[in-house]
Amino acid sequence: MRKGIKKIFSYEQFSLVAVLIIMCILAAILAPVFLTGNNIMNVLRSSSLNLITSCGMVLILLLGEMDMSVGAIQGFIGVFSVMVLNATGSVFAAILFTIFVGAVLGLFNGLLVTKGGINSLIATLGTMSIFRGIAYVSTGGVSLQISNETFRILGAGNLGFLPVPLIIAVFIVFLFWFVLKKTVFGRYIYAIGGNTEASELAGIPVQKIKLTCFIISGVLAAFTALTLASRLNSGQPSAGDGFEFNVVSAVVLGGVSLNGGKGNISGAVLGVLILAVLSNILTLMNVSSFYQQIARGVVILIAVYLDERKRKSAEKKLLQAKIA
Repeated sequence: MRKGIKKIFSYEQFSLVAVLIIMCILAAILAPVFLTGNNIMNVLRSSSLNLITSCGMVLILLLGEMDMSVGAIQGFIGVFSVMVLNATGSVFAAILFTIFVGAVLGLFNGLLVTKGGINSLIATLGTMSIFRGIAYVSTGGVSLQISNETFRILGAGNLGFLPVPLIIAVFIVFLFWFVLKKTVFGRYIYAIGGNTEASELAGIPVQKIKLTCFIISGVLAAFTALTLASRLNSGQPSAGDGFEFNVVSAVVLGGVSLNGGKGNISGAVLGVLILAVLSNILTLMNVSSFYQQIARGVVILIAVYLDERKRKSAEKKLLQAKIA
């Protein structure tokens, strides 16, 4: 019994689980409507986009890189996938287009970082501006309405009582949990994030792995664009504005290090859920969206501060072990 309790408390994400439970209890007290089935499903549906994109962001951060273009990809892909959908009337064609263009945009980011030698934060901030600008120029800043009712199922449909986006998100989360936990590709990602130079000397194809992860990030962000367009029944060039900050803050809050090599998918999932519950609580309490932005900013700062503290603590222990 004592060993079981000790094992629970030693669980890597125990503190995050505890925070999430406490927040849910407080939410139920402050706003009883929080525990209603409709509200819970709405929270899960809205967080599904963050869950999907966070899987790609985890890969990027574990490598010690950054992708700030995921929000702009939502706007870019959203409007062009709707153009394809309206022109062809085919949901399948829109999905294929989304996956292909998402991969191309991710490849472009990856090439800037791996072949161009540009810092990933700077590179993806640049492409964020480019993608967003193209979306606005192509539409004149006007949203594009969708005329295909079948397409609505992807973002607004249910399978039983579960939202379709949530089912897709759960599948993707488990897929990437398996990739990081059980495959050579996953081990390579951790190795590169831990020590890039040592990984190159060990024969790990560092540039190829980074390029692949940026492509994956682009595809996942593009798929969320399609899902969001389906839910809104329109392609909007402003879609995903600030989305990248939500994803990064959730992933870092979940324990994925900005310095690379540390973190996992389960922590990122908890980070996404914590921010989703926080946003829902504030909304139910009629707190202005402006204050919600402040709250998210505070969470980002706290998460980064804790990450830095953990890094310095680990370095100190390592130094002490070498001295001893």
